[in-house]
Amino acid sequence: MQPLVNNITKYRKGHLFLLTVTLLAAFGFSGCKKPAQQIPYVPVHAVINTTLPAYIDLNVTGGWVYVTGGSRGILIYRSSQDDFKAYDRHATYEIEEYCTVEVGPSQLIVHDPCSGSEWSITDGSVIEGPAALPLHPYQTTFDGTTLQVFN
Repeated sequence: MQPLVNNITKYRKGHLFLLTVTLLAAFGFSGCKKPAQQIPYVPVHAVINTTLPAYIDLNVTGGWVYVTGGSRGILIYRSSQDDFKAYDRHATYEIEEYCTVEVGPSQLIVHDPCSGSEWSITDGSVIEGPAALPLHPYQTTFDGTTLQVFN
């Protein structure tokens, strides 16, 4: 009877080993998805005095300006009295093409002239086109006069 018990134990250990290897492989390969493309990383720390004439458009809610920095420039949008949004102007569709987004005539839509993709200026989300990723955001702080944009 002893050999039968040993065979059953070996059988169970073999199945447990096979199950463990199968699960590890399944979880390992599920992590092999192609990562979402990202725009090139560029350190950003811009300090903007909003009282200067170059930034007069930021003195009203809904105003926006382009500034240098980031991968293809930065779009800054004033969404409320105390809140600003900042996005890299590098289009998130076919990133390797280095297309630069522009604010459209409505002042609420950001447009990629290369792909026709469009994003909302208020939150950077995709509105239409082949782009699947939102605009790359930067963090902002505002003390009433000085706006800082950083990553």
